[in-house]
Amino acid sequence: MQVEFVGAVGGDVTGSRHIVHTGKARVLLDCGLFQGRRSETIVRNRDLGFRARNIDVMVLSHAHIDHSGALPRLYRQGYRGPIYCTPATRDLCAAMLEDSAEIQAQDAAYINKKIKRNGARMDPVEPLYDQKDVVGTLELMVSVPYHKPIAIAEGVELTYYDAGHVLGSAMVALDVDVVGERRRLVFSGDLGRKNMPILRDPEVPPGAACLLMESTYGDRNHDPIEQMEDELLEVIERTVARGGKVIVPTFALERAQEVIYALKQLQEQGRLPRIPVYVDSPLTVKLTDVFRIHPECFDQHAREILTTGDSPFDFQGLRYVSSVEDSKAIDQSDEPAVVISASGMCEFGRVVHHLVATIGNRKNAVLIVGFQAQHTLGRRLVEQRTRVRIFGVERERHAEVVVLNGFSAHAGQDDLLAYAEAVREAGPLRQVALVHGEHQPRETLKALLEERGFPKVLTPVRGDRLDI
Repeated sequence: MQVEFVGAVGGDVTGSRHIVHTGKARVLLDCGLFQGRRSETIVRNRDLGFRARNIDVMVLSHAHIDHSGALPRLYRQGYRGPIYCTPATRDLCAAMLEDSAEIQAQDAAYINKKIKRNGARMDPVEPLYDQKDVVGTLELMVSVPYHKPIAIAEGVELTYYDAGHVLGSAMVALDVDVVGERRRLVFSGDLGRKNMPILRDPEVPPGAACLLMESTYGDRNHDPIEQMEDELLEVIERTVARGGKVIVPTFALERAQEVIYALKQLQEQGRLPRIPVYVDSPLTVKLTDVFRIHPECFDQHAREILTTGDSPFDFQGLRYVSSVEDSKAIDQSDEPAVVISASGMCEFGRVVHHLVATIGNRKNAVLIVGFQAQHTLGRRLVEQRTRVRIFGVERERHAEVVVLNGFSAHAGQDDLLAYAEAVREAGPLRQVALVHGEHQPRETLKALLEERGFPKVLTPVRGDRLDI
């Protein structure tokens, strides 16, 4: 058995793609979109790094676009095998992939129109896929509950374990017959944190011989979860005192719901200022509805709220916005507000328009609550750059930028180390390959694992193959 590393390796944190070669089947783990410089993004998302028709089986860890977003591209290039995922992931992908196709079409039309009208210095854009490709992709999806082993190819059995990262997120355990011996490969997907609101804690799959583990935050820990609400409130209070808006770029899946949940807790405690809170993302509205129909993924506290007839995602003053007209009206208003909008890395979607309207004014604030990949607008804001390019135009950034890492749904350094040690204790772990991390976090985590006696820790790059 071999693992071929195609994406989210060599310092990349997006575009997750790995192929397991068993001798009898080729199993693709994740098929996500790469995010970074526009020119590089176009090239690496058009060419997936392998022939789609050579893949026999596709296994998806969770619905985030950097893990699922290239599935319709895979379909367009000829893949027609099954796509395995958890029930919640399938429901989330129905909304997220449709939204991805729509955004690509809208952004392409917008940019190409600017090029034609104004001669903007950008290359013309063609969408990676369309709604027909999304529908075809969804028809291939097969829902598999947690802890239910299922044969997915000759000599290959799949079992999902809860990753505690986002709704429906899973660790992938593949049990493969290798010359009469059964070996287990575990792929962490994106690993969640303990004691986070809404979702259950990550599980530990037993019996792993090889672990593919994410390393996003391998060089640092997050602020304590208990500080999230206080820090969020501080940003809102001082921005309201200036008469400004708080723009919160969020991933429509999980991060938006966590921020809404935190604001609800602040209001119930009587601490939240009386200002409008807008969730301006049609996708977030759809995904929040998906949350409501999957209480099996919730922790005990969130389930208790649901049993009282209340919703973790509603409170007085909260408004979900869908129409373009209502979205534009938010920017035209001078009143203070909190605006929660996608996308999480500020590369596309409505949040980009809100940033255009607000970043030039010192009274406003941009609140970053998630990981920002290199060469994205979100990363440039985190770096506190005073000038940023949006829609091909250089703009002055005067708005305050605040980063709250406490909202991260990724495991921090201590959590990653504890997880690896727990997997080692639960099975004959011989190999660890670190993926989904920039160079510094990945190398730091590798050194710490080696200090703890892990015999073989690898940091693969694209094209590498690992024998198991």
